[in-house]
This record gives sequence, C-alpha cells and structure tokens, in this order.
Amino acid sequence: MNLKWNLDALYTDFDAQYEDDLKALKELIQDFDYFSINELSCNTEAILFKYIELNEKINTLSSKLYAFPALINSADTKNEKAEKYLDIIEQLLTQLTAPLVRFKRWLKDIDQLELLAEKNHKIKDNLFHLNEYKKETHYLLSDGEEVLISKLRLTGGEAWSKLHGKLTSNLMVSLRIEGTEKEIPLSEARNLAYDKDPKIRKHAYEQELKSYEKIEDAIAMSISSIKREADFTNGFRGYKSSLEKTLMDSRLSSDTLQAMLNAMKKYLPEFRKYLKKKGESLGHKKGLPFYDLFAPIGESNKTYTYDEAQRIIIDHYASFSPSLMEFAKKAFEQNWIDVEPREGKKGGAFCFNLPFINESRILTNFTGSFSNVSTLAHELGHGYHGQIIAEESPLNRSYPMPLAETASILCETIVMNNLLQTLETSEALYVLENSLTTSTQVIVDILSRYIFESELFDKSSESSLSSKQLQEIMLKAQKEAYGDALDHNTLHPYMWINKPHYYSPELHYYNFPYAFGLLYAKGLFAQFLKDKDVFVKKYDQMLRETGKNTIENVAKMMDIDVTKEDFWIDSLEIIKKEIDQFCELIDKIKTEK
Repeated sequence: MNLKWNLDALYTDFDAQYEDDLKALKELIQDFDYFSINELSCNTEAILFKYIELNEKINTLSSKLYAFPALINSADTKNEKAEKYLDIIEQLLTQLTAPLVRFKRWLKDIDQLELLAEKNHKIKDNLFHLNEYKKETHYLLSDGEEVLISKLRLTGGEAWSKLHGKLTSNLMVSLRIEGTEKEIPLSEARNLAYDKDPKIRKHAYEQELKSYEKIEDAIAMSISSIKREADFTNGFRGYKSSLEKTLMDSRLSSDTLQAMLNAMKKYLPEFRKYLKKKGESLGHKKGLPFYDLFAPIGESNKTYTYDEAQRIIIDHYASFSPSLMEFAKKAFEQNWIDVEPREGKKGGAFCFNLPFINESRILTNFTGSFSNVSTLAHELGHGYHGQIIAEESPLNRSYPMPLAETASILCETIVMNNLLQTLETSEALYVLENSLTTSTQVIVDILSRYIFESELFDKSSESSLSSKQLQEIMLKAQKEAYGDALDHNTLHPYMWINKPHYYSPELHYYNFPYAFGLLYAKGLFAQFLKDKDVFVKKYDQMLRETGKNTIENVAKMMDIDVTKEDFWIDSLEIIKKEIDQFCELIDKIKTEK
C-alpha cells in the first residue's frame, strides 16, 4: 500500500510540461493586463464576459501550477526545488493585482449588472461575485498602493508565515521512553497526547513545551509582524478592524457571530462539567492538567491500522449517501492521501481541493488513534465539498471560512454516531469521549484562541510582542475559557506557536469558523435524522451554493436562522446530551467496579 500521495495528475516533475504551463500563465497574465488597460471602455456585456473567461483560464492554470510545489513542500519542507517554484508562482501572482484592481474600479460604476445577467448566462452564473467585487471597491487603494502591498507581503507576512512553517515542521522533540533517548518530529510528539500511558503523555507535553524554547523568539516575531501588517493594511483600507474584514470576507454578519459566541459562553459550564468528570476519572483533584486533555477514557485498547480506518469511514459514509461513500473509496484507491508523520513533513492535517481535475489531496499524520480516524473522516469531508462544487465556475468555488468546516464536521459526526450504536459500554465511552474532546476543542479551546487573537491584535498594534508576553496572553485566554476545569499549573502557554492558522497573512480570526462549522453541522445532522432522503438532496444543493451566497442565505436553504441564539442553543443542547451520557457512563463503570 502506498502511504504517500500521488501527484501525477498534476505533474510528474518540474519538467518541460511544467515550464510550458508556467509560460502559458505568464502570457495569460499579460493578456489580462492588456485587457484591463485597453479594453475597459467598450461594450459592458463583452467586458464582463471576457473578464470571466480570463479569470477561469488564469485560475485553472495558476491553481495547478501552485498546487504541485505547495503539496510537495507540505510533505517535504526540505525540498528546495518546490520551495523555489512556490516563490516563483507567488511572485508571478502578484502581477494579477494591478489588472484586477483596474477591473474592480471599472465595475464600481456599472449599475446594470442584474439587467445584463438576464441576457447572459455567464454573467448570471457569476453575478454574486461581481456584486461582491463592487462592495470591495470601497476599500480599494490606488493601483500603485495595491501593487506595492501585494509585493511587500511576499517579504513581509508571507515570509514570516514560511519561517513559522519551516521552524515548526523541522522542530525535533527529545524524549526518553523506556530508557531510550530519541528525537521525534513535533507532530509525532503531539500525537503522544493520545497515548494510553499517563507518564508518556506528561513527559511528551513537558518536552514539547521545552522544545519551543529553541524557536520561540523567531516565532514571536513572526506572529507579531503578521498581525501588525494586517492591522496596518486593513486600517489603511478603511476597515474598522481586522475582524470586520474577516466577517466581510466570510459573508457573515456580526449579529450571527455574536449570537453564536453568546450561546457558546452560556454553555461553558456544561463543558467544564465534562472536563472535571474526566479529570476525576483520571485521578486529578485540582482540575484536568493540559497534558491529559486528550487522554483516552474507557477500556478500549484499540489502535487502528490505516486499512481499518478506511473500512470504518467507507462503511459509515454509506449510511449517509452512496455519493459520499464512493468519493471516499476513490480517494483511498487513487492515493490522494499522504498518511504518516515523518521528519520534514508539516504537522496537523489539511485537504487541498483540486477542482480543475475534480480531485483532492489530503495530508494527515496518522499514527492509529481514534482521533486520527476522526481527522481522516473530517478531511475527506472537505474533499467531498470540493467535489460538489467542482463543476461551478472558479469564482463560485470559493466558499467562506465558516462554511468550509460544515461538510468536514458533519462527516466526523456521521462516523462517531454510527460507531456509538454498535459498541458496548466501555467502548462507547471511549468513542463518546473522543467526540466530546473534539467538541470541547472546537467550542472551548476555539473560544480561548478567539480571545487570544483579539488581545493579540490590540497589543501588537502598539509594538511587537515578546514570547513572554504572548505566553501571558495565551494563559489568560485559556483561564477565561476553561475556568476551573483545567489545572492552572499545567496549561499550554505556547499554543500560539502550535496553531498554524495564526500565521496566514490574509486569514485572520480563523478560529470561530470551526465553532460555526461544528454547531452548524450538529444542527444539520439532527435534520438528517428526521428525514434522510429529503435532507441529502437539500444538503448537496446547499454545499453547491456555499461559494455564491451569504452564510445567512445558505442557512435559510435548510430552514435555519443563524442570526438567532435559538439555533446555536439547540445545537449545543445536542452536545450537552452527549456530556450527560458521558457522565452517566463514567458513574456506571465506577459502580460496576
């Protein structure tokens, strides 16, 4: 079995074919530049039609050229050739900024988009994004300023982001296990948080924190610089804050975000109840230590082979729909997945959709835990979302961050729900606890990350922050979110190093979308259980709309009003029932002993 992904559908190497396509992309960008300078004064309908066609060609070719080195680099950050071509593509794509700005400026004064859409199907299909472009023109700077910002980002935010990726992916953690000293990649060390042995969990946590000392100053400068750049740029454009820009980019209203956050805060006592119960079951009296957050609970001694993980996912996906099952089979059979951790490979997991070939590539660091199985189901959900929208135009494939987690978290829920129905008490406890661990991360820990990033933006606007200051902000945020459920003597002051989402120069507050995705998916799953056939038909259509509508309107397709706390509370009630079930199972097992 091949445990590394196959990229041959893109390119086999940086060969003549790659160079020919690179040349073709340069010519398309020149065509776009010429179009934006010389052709924006003729027939409006013709201009819009030509822009859409150029966009489709450039998007398809640039996505393919970018994906190949990006995926190679993710699996092997030491590959110098991939890094070289990533730089080339990123530099080339900055040349799109000026012509796109010119087109948007021209579009700003066009008042007949709806009328033209009635006559031209291409314009009609892309009308939502053309209107979004018009809104963005309020925040556009001069052509020269836009180009300058785009180019400076390569040596600013993008460079700091790459530094973070390189340092963390190559960071080795020194461990002493069974009397033997060994060094393992950071991603592998973090996976030991799921180990059955409490001594290994604690030792891995302590050594993980110690390892960060080697890179903390450089990473502190990275995160400060990225956030300061965002604040300067967004303020210069006229946004009130980076959060306002994120909400606009997410097509999400502040009312929706606030309704969700308010509901999450109301249910923090329920999550703390779960964490305290878990802590008690592990013998902790002063709250759960951070290193036991992911400790396995229950009598299951099972680890999963990759083959077993595949069978579980395929079987449980089949209970949802044949199309979801077939998608997963195809991903496994065609080697779309890079499976195991290794030195130089990036930590965590992600799905990289390749709609121009109707495929995806998935990176995981699979070592056999139930959490790894759940992560695999999650990332395949992203891939399924990508398959649903692959036939849409490039403009309509770009869905906002909060909806990006909908399909993935629903897929996790499908797997967990099916497993629970077939397991005995102690095994059910194990699976239920894993589900609650995920939910707690996505609600409570995400809230801590949101609190952290909010304060980070406030304080980094004044000056760069030291590692010590960042640790203090993180600890404060964790205490606010977790309360007395965690032992305050063993928190995670370096969590800001570990979460790569902080280091995207153009994506900020990439935390609340996970909470949105979890709670939205929980609410959708409840609908699925009521009427499976009707739901699946509506669900695929909803996914298709995610790239060309606001979040509020997408939710309305499923008869949901996300601006009201009621929906979020209903979803949190589902998790509360799981917490109550967990506590009952713990008490039952204790009584039986």
